[in-house]
Amino acid sequence: MHLSARLTLAKQAVGILALLALPLASCSQALTTPTLPSTTRLAEASATLPPASATPVAVSTISVTPQPAITPTLPVAPAQIPNPAAYQWSQVVNGINAPTDIQNAGDGSGRLFILEQPGRIRILPTNGGLQAIPFLDISGRIGSGGSEQGLLGLAFHPEFARNGYFYVNYTDLNGNTHISRFTGSGDSADPESEKNLLTVKQPFPNHNGGALAFGPDGFLYIGLGDGGSAGDPYGNAQSSNSLLGKILRIDVNNGDPYAVPGDNSYASDGAGYKEIWASGVRNPWRFSFDKLTGDLWIGDVGQNLWEEIDFVRALTPGGLNFGWNKMEATHPYKGVAGPEFTAPIAEYPHAAECSVTGGYVYRGAAMPDWQGVYFYGDYCSGAMWGLTSPPQGAQPTLLFQTGFRISTFGTDEAGELYAADYNGAIYRLEKSH
Repeated sequence: MHLSARLTLAKQAVGILALLALPLASCSQALTTPTLPSTTRLAEASATLPPASATPVAVSTISVTPQPAITPTLPVAPAQIPNPAAYQWSQVVNGINAPTDIQNAGDGSGRLFILEQPGRIRILPTNGGLQAIPFLDISGRIGSGGSEQGLLGLAFHPEFARNGYFYVNYTDLNGNTHISRFTGSGDSADPESEKNLLTVKQPFPNHNGGALAFGPDGFLYIGLGDGGSAGDPYGNAQSSNSLLGKILRIDVNNGDPYAVPGDNSYASDGAGYKEIWASGVRNPWRFSFDKLTGDLWIGDVGQNLWEEIDFVRALTPGGLNFGWNKMEATHPYKGVAGPEFTAPIAEYPHAAECSVTGGYVYRGAAMPDWQGVYFYGDYCSGAMWGLTSPPQGAQPTLLFQTGFRISTFGTDEAGELYAADYNGAIYRLEKSH
């Protein structure tokens, strides 16, 4: 969260971003830290190495879980996107150290949980005012020296109020990705409760992905970038023998440490990692499920020229390929378009913009005119757009020029929408007064 070959304006933006320590949606190795040079390879999870390079931890067996029955809700989208002039982004808190994710626990408390890239989870209660003591502090385990490394993603178990489980995506002191479960109660979580589910070795310090989300099927979805450098030099995103450049999908309610859903891409044929649900992503920086319909929206950071938004209708089976590194959005990169690739629903070019941050479909009650609009933004320019899902169409509408370094979006339990400025503030969308 960018290549020297960018257009002139993008080069200027990147130079600024390097000074600001751009978070994980970064487009290339230009913003990596000198202490972790991109020419130094770790044992990578790729087709050139044995499968042990990306291994579940303490696995006895990985069983196959049947796909549960789901009844999706028909899409509800506005006839047209409202006039944004009647709305504003109001600051709700400041003083966050490099925010990378905003989540709610779904436990009825109304609290927001905000990730700080160096390794802490902060609590914002409903009465405002950031709690001084973090919910979780694992900064001693986090490697965040690279601008795209650190504590990157958070997902609460759907039964968190009962079991206390939540899951995080972080890079360790060696730069490798961990998907771990912790246990929390009240306003604190035990750092020693960590159960590491999955470790993925990273060949470079950028393009780590980081998003986590539970789908409407109850499974945990995990976003991993292509491993970094530029152009996916090891072809990870198109390799079934690498977890990198993929969206993974696991069943954390069964197996040890997890089971694999039966309709994942390679769950039954042994032709690749069973955890893979979709492939061909470069650096999926934020994805989310529509709270009403179950549709999946993905913001995937581009290479030199194009940023993209991918859309997956609820109940779509595993096996989608979003095209990277053969395609950059709808444009050829190292290949050509073909029927095997799922094209993005929207894209935009690099000019003032250079790094997409995926958002959420608005499903709150305070601003009914926004029902069904998907919000997303650009880290470099602070621009925000709105989209509606098919069949209404997918023509992006520019909504706001915020001036934020948009590092993430989030929603509270009521479905109201928040956005983070990487410089340290959290904002909520509200009607103008």
